[in-house]
Amino acid sequence: MTHFIHRRLIIATMHHKERVLAPALERGLGVACFVDPTLNTDLLGTFSGEVERVSDPVTTLRNKCLMAMEKNACDLGVATEGSFGAHPLYPFLYAHEEWMMLLDKAQGLEILVRTLSTETNFNAAQVSHYAELQDFAEKAAFPSHGLILRKSKEESLPLYKGIRDWALLEEIFNKLLSQQGHAYVETDMRALYNPTRMNIIAGLTDELIARACCLCPQCQTPGYAIEKAIQGLPCSDCGFPTSAALAYTHRCAVCGFAEDKVRSDGKTHEDPQYCLFCNP
Repeated sequence: MTHFIHRRLIIATMHHKERVLAPALERGLGVACFVDPTLNTDLLGTFSGEVERVSDPVTTLRNKCLMAMEKNACDLGVATEGSFGAHPLYPFLYAHEEWMMLLDKAQGLEILVRTLSTETNFNAAQVSHYAELQDFAEKAAFPSHGLILRKSKEESLPLYKGIRDWALLEEIFNKLLSQQGHAYVETDMRALYNPTRMNIIAGLTDELIARACCLCPQCQTPGYAIEKAIQGLPCSDCGFPTSAALAYTHRCAVCGFAEDKVRSDGKTHEDPQYCLFCNP
């Protein structure tokens, strides 16, 4: 892989994501990673709501990379963007969606990966008693994971972020309690205060590296990847085509070369429980 080796790569973060990104990217792509300690990615939106994110995750990622790259005269950058809320298929569960982009201005290339996980401590609640706050904190894996306190869900200020100490948590809570009789507590989802999210980012970094190392068979551009699944894996009982993937279409984003590849996991038939003929 010669496309990235020895090139400077800026990690567009102010939340210490370089702790997991830099070692993996330097090892996997041969780049030299660095961060800009003056970069303020909060200008593009914050989890706690004091700055609204106005763009979709991919656009926000691109803007993060470009902001960092232009400020530091660098043509290679990487950024991640997370979202938290109800799972799209199982609304009774909270989900963590994380996107990651490698942007290469020199080659006119964007390499994008995404993951959706229920492995998250994301939560929020209004609390009126310290026992309620303690219960919330313990379930949120505090103090290894940070918390945020404020007056209410609707009011961004005053805002107390990055709390990771029991005594400080109680002190701020009592201050808010004396003012209005309750407080609003939420998990701090910034990566440096959330080891669970940082672990997800580490795993996604490996996926990004694998995709960046996959070259188009025709033009040798990095990022050759699956574009869509081709349904039709036959039922193991009746042979009827199911909605499970039979193969995948791979496509190059630069030259447009595409090919269909059968599943790489060796699976040739689907369980009858997922067959519309056997289990309508």
